[in-house]
Amino acid sequence: MPSATHMIAALATMLAVTFMLRALPFAVLKTLRSSALVADVIDFLNRYMPVGILVILVTYSLRDVSLTSAPHGTPEALGLLATAGLHLWKRNLVLSITGGTAVYVLLVNLVFPA
Repeated sequence: MPSATHMIAALATMLAVTFMLRALPFAVLKTLRSSALVADVIDFLNRYMPVGILVILVTYSLRDVSLTSAPHGTPEALGLLATAGLHLWKRNLVLSITGGTAVYVLLVNLVFPA
C-alpha cells in the first residue's frame, strides 16, 4: 500500500495537470481569436463536426441490430425514423431525441418484447 505522502503527491500532480489542461484554452483565447487560420478551422468544425458525431453515434447504436432474426431491426428503424421526422418537423433537438427514444423504448417493451 502506498504511503500517505505518495498518495498526496499523486493527487496533487493530477490536480495540477487537470487544472492546467482546463485553463489552457482560456489562457490562449485572445491569441486564438485574432488568428484567421484558427477562425477557419473553428468554422469548419462548427459546420461538419455535429454531422460526423451523429453518424458515429448512429453507427455505434445500430452495430448489433440483427436483420436476420425477429423483429428484424423494426424498433430501431422506427425509432430512428421518429427521431429524424420529429427533428425535420420541429427542429428541436430535445424533442427529437426524447421522442425517438420513447418510440424505441415503447416498441421494444410493448410491441416486440424479447
